Amino acid sequence: MRKRIIAGNWKMYKSLEEAKSFAIEVQEKAAASEKLEAVICPPALYLSELVQITKGSAVGIGAQTMHDVKEGAFTGEISPAMLSEIGVGYVVLGHSERRQYFNETDESVNKKVHAAFDYKLTPIVCVGESLEDRESGQTVELVAGQVKKAFEGVCADLAAQAVIAYEPIWAIGTGKTATAQDANEVCGAIRTTIGELYNETVADQIRIQYGGSVKPDNIEELLTMEHIDGALVGGASLDPASFLKLLEAGAHE
Repeated sequence: MRKRIIAGNWKMYKSLEEAKSFAIEVQEKAAASEKLEAVICPPALYLSELVQITKGSAVGIGAQTMHDVKEGAFTGEISPAMLSEIGVGYVVLGHSERRQYFNETDESVNKKVHAAFDYKLTPIVCVGESLEDRESGQTVELVAGQVKKAFEGVCADLAAQAVIAYEPIWAIGTGKTATAQDANEVCGAIRTTIGELYNETVADQIRIQYGGSVKPDNIEELLTMEHIDGALVGGASLDPASFLKLLEAGAHE
């Protein structure tokens, strides 16, 4: 059985004190579970402090992005080596906002996936379609293409350790949510794509999250779906009580 993973993507929110207070409360209340991994992805400035606060707890820390090389003249960037050195365990790659506003491409995401594995980071690889893509019937083709490009050159053993987050762009921060059935259908198509790239064993092992206006009142239905192994959560992860409710739902059968 795949271990669920619920990750909170804070984006560009919270002061340092708010971030520390959140991490303290959540790591104190989040019980360790064999069924669930809990991850907080704060702004980069807070990563080191939150790693220290959550050390030894049931909560892991992830970065929201990174560069694909160890070091170099890349003003403002953060390398995978830096993240690994301070104890970060996860990194979100290819989020739609990174693609839209910061010119990330399928090719750059692929480089970052390789770099993440090189530095023992678990990549959370984001894929998803626009409303126009969905309405034109291009969802499965587009998402499958993103998956194939992201995992190009990645060996089966490493691919099985990755996390894929299906985030329909039209549902991010809009209050709209794909139905659990629609989300499961696309997550199933992603699993089929992984099976075609590798084999059924890898397809069965890889974890696939849903992201897109996930809240405590819809998480349980989403998690009943065969191919949905967790959630990448935006706004509902900013409040500790809300995030803890998501974790509680994820830890249940």
